Amino acid sequence: MAIAHASFLFPAMSSSVVPSAPGVFVPTAVDLDEIDFDRRFGGIARLYGAAALARFLQAHVCVIGVGGVGSWAIEALARSAVGNLTMIDLDNLAESNINRQIHALTDTLGQAKVSALAARIAQINPYCHVTEVEDFITADNLPEMIGGQRYDYVIDAIDNVRAKAAVIAYCRDQGIRLITIGSAGGQVDATCIEVRDLAKTEQEPLLAKVRKRLRSEYRFPRGDKVRFGIDAVFSTEPLSAPLSAEVCAVDADTAPGVTGLNCAGYGSAVVVTATFGLVAAGHVLRKLAADAAVVA
Repeated sequence: MAIAHASFLFPAMSSSVVPSAPGVFVPTAVDLDEIDFDRRFGGIARLYGAAALARFLQAHVCVIGVGGVGSWAIEALARSAVGNLTMIDLDNLAESNINRQIHALTDTLGQAKVSALAARIAQINPYCHVTEVEDFITADNLPEMIGGQRYDYVIDAIDNVRAKAAVIAYCRDQGIRLITIGSAGGQVDATCIEVRDLAKTEQEPLLAKVRKRLRSEYRFPRGDKVRFGIDAVFSTEPLSAPLSAEVCAVDADTAPGVTGLNCAGYGSAVVVTATFGLVAAGHVLRKLAADAAVVA
């Protein structure tokens, strides 16, 4: 497992945007003429409020899986002034990623996905502390990968059922807030995407399998009226089968079969995959803003 930390310089900030308050971390002012914090992120304060912006600055969000969905969640969090981001993914960027992954460019092919995103964050949000973890989450390494960290939120963009269920159960048991994301391939209508309790999703084969495993292996409740207390991003749109065998072909760097978020086998459109990630990020930002309102 490779872990890299990139601590970028903190820009000078106006007290009119970032208030000092008990328990709120405010970065040390640094004289960087090229960084105008008020101009760069003042719109966040005008929308969510100054206290919420301060909460974003001290928040730590972990995104597991930074492909066609998770990369857009990271982008949104970085552009919203979140101060600490951890990314977990072992994959490198391939040409087949260009149609849906924000960090997939001709110049970045072959790079680790987490490293390419860290470079973007340095340009977008230069005071953000970024942790890159080049590894895959498994049911066996969860304590090492997530345990001991004080995450304010985890975004689960994993495409493996077993690992996905393990992460959800672990976060529930450890009291870590989490939002999970369903399948993004085989869909064209982004207006069908919504957030519900994981026990109440429909038209969603990946999350259905996760739900079954959570009940059988982690004692999640059964019954039509129960809730899991886990938010899930999913689409009510039925999956569209590939129109040709050529569309179904997968690259050598793709896991065999259709495993969910990686869109292998199904076609995929960035208007859908990006929306999944942006909806998840927006959900996290609203929850963090609500934290600030409670403190205030």
